[in-house]
Amino acid sequence: MTGAVVVNSVERLQSILGDIREAWGKHHYLRVTIKTGKDRTLDQNAISHAWYEQIARELREDTAEGVKAECKLRFGVPILRAGDEEFREMYDASIRGHLSYEQKLKAMRFIPVTSLMTTSQLSQYLEDVQREYAGRGVMLEFPEDARPRRRFA
Repeated sequence: MTGAVVVNSVERLQSILGDIREAWGKHHYLRVTIKTGKDRTLDQNAISHAWYEQIARELREDTAEGVKAECKLRFGVPILRAGDEEFREMYDASIRGHLSYEQKLKAMRFIPVTSLMTTSQLSQYLEDVQREYAGRGVMLEFPEDARPRRRFA
């Protein structure tokens, strides 16, 4: 068991505890990180996917899936590399400097980026996407009740 997991039910908790016991029995050494609270809202997730569709319809340069991959690579990866040591290590060791831009875009279809973000990271991501595409004439709007709210430490 490696990578981030979400525990949002008793059944999932029991499954994760079983995975931890199994890994402990096999390796006798574990490194566990626990983060509490929801990492992002469904509203943020819905906004990003609506925006990918809008960008694809308006610019007609790529599909919504292609727009999503480009946004993940251009905006999401830098945010995660700056704020998540494990992601940065994985990305730098296996992707950065090893793949062409086109290969990185293909990899983004399989590598989680936005789903690993915290609420504030995803807010930054959405704002970066909005700013970039506004410069290209695509006006991406937040619904009034789903505007990103900055969290300050």
